[in-house]
Amino acid sequence: MTYAIIKAGNRQEKVSVGDTIVVNYLGEKEGATVSFDALMIADDKKIELDSSALSKSKVTGKVIRAIEKGEKITILKYKNKTGYKSKMGHRQKQTRVEITGIK
Repeated sequence: MTYAIIKAGNRQEKVSVGDTIVVNYLGEKEGATVSFDALMIADDKKIELDSSALSKSKVTGKVIRAIEKGEKITILKYKNKTGYKSKMGHRQKQTRVEITGIK
């Protein structure tokens, strides 16, 4: 089984062909093809870590859902003895990608 470690935004993901991952918003439309830089590629016989060989390889994927929202993060600010409190929320935009190939 071949798998790769890719850099997707500010995170690293372990993927293989057919996996579905959620990454930070990419700005692509549904059905678009995206590619990621591979940091490591491994199969049954060897592990590839050489940067010159990895620069030639790409991990490709297809955008399944262009925009979806992540979990809600609650921000609460409070100051003692003044009566000040503020509550805000944030939901990050994300993109769902299906991995189609590791080359």
